[in-house]
Amino acid sequence: MSDKAILFDTSRCSACRGCQVACKCWNDLPSTLEKNGNPSTGSYQSPMDLNGTTRILISFNEEAGGDKGVKWAFGRRSCQHCTDAACATICPAGAIAKHEATGLVTVDESKCIGCQYCSTACPFDVPRYQEGLRTTVNKCTGCVDRIEQGREPACVTTCQPDALVFGDRDEMIALAHERADFLKARGYEDAVVYGEDEMGGLHVIQVLKYGVAAHGQVENPQANPVVGLTQIMKPITGAVTGLTVAGLAAMFALGVGYKRDKLAYNPETEDTISVDTGQVVKHGDGQDEETVMEHITENLPGKKGGN
Repeated sequence: MSDKAILFDTSRCSACRGCQVACKCWNDLPSTLEKNGNPSTGSYQSPMDLNGTTRILISFNEEAGGDKGVKWAFGRRSCQHCTDAACATICPAGAIAKHEATGLVTVDESKCIGCQYCSTACPFDVPRYQEGLRTTVNKCTGCVDRIEQGREPACVTTCQPDALVFGDRDEMIALAHERADFLKARGYEDAVVYGEDEMGGLHVIQVLKYGVAAHGQVENPQANPVVGLTQIMKPITGAVTGLTVAGLAAMFALGVGYKRDKLAYNPETEDTISVDTGQVVKHGDGQDEETVMEHITENLPGKKGGN
């Protein structure tokens, strides 16, 4: 199977948000049942951001469009499925990984330890958590479970105006360029293809009718520098771990053959005496733990009187 991709054409999107509903239904992600649980913000966008139970949302950006009237720039906020996926690189538990057959970035929630490193690493601010309800990472998985059964991602199947298309990545890129050229010929000079090269190549290819910024996408996305630092530190921490193990092994070797003498306390003389040798170990309170520790030190291998 070749690399796959979702094509999102903003010029065809009607912002019906059917993709949001389909994603929630397929992935069993609840919505609030509380009255006014999503308060009005004056925007048609709902919710206003990704969260622990929302993996995809359609953003609304209304601007003056000059002689073209109002400029509605709809956007798609969701995982971009990077080829150079910073979230997968930094994940210490292997909960986030690239699906070899499709190139999509999947999630195994059973492995997630809730460290939230992936949220820090992602240049698109995508992976989310919700305390109390979902303590593991929540993001789009590309519906790999559907793709493996020969089906399209849930969001794609519900899109009526064909703003979402799924197929081989190379084909989606070719279709995107055809559409961008068409839009430019119609006077939309800012139309651009997004995702072909960003982050090593995304697996969500977008036709942005009004340009990158207008549709809420990130110009020249870069992974958080902490991702590279963690990769540098891995061999260092591995070496330190090795030294620690070696040190513990050496301490164990030094202790091999060590035997604690049986001690007895004579209350009349206030002496602590070795039962084995009859020697006085210390004058004073034999119940003092320091007495025992000093005696242990004196009897380590290599010390006079040691075993």
